[in-house]
Amino acid sequence: MATTGRTDNSRTEYCPSCGSDQPHDVSITLLTENEDSDNAAYSREPYRVAVCRVCGRRAERRMNDA
Repeated sequence: MATTGRTDNSRTEYCPSCGSDQPHDVSITLLTENEDSDNAAYSREPYRVAVCRVCGRRAERRMNDA
C-alpha cells in the first residue's frame, strides 16, 4: 500500500531579480515544446520550474539539457 505525505518543495536558491538567495518553490513538470506541430501531444519534455517566493520570478530549465 502506498502512503502519501506532505512534501516540502521549497529550496533556497539564488534569484537574479532579488540579487540574493531566496526561498523558491521547485517542481518538475511536462511542457509542450512545439504546440503548432502535428505531434504536439508527443513533444512534451520534463522541465524543472523554480518560482521565487519573494518576487515571483519563474525560471524553467529543460531537464534533458541539465
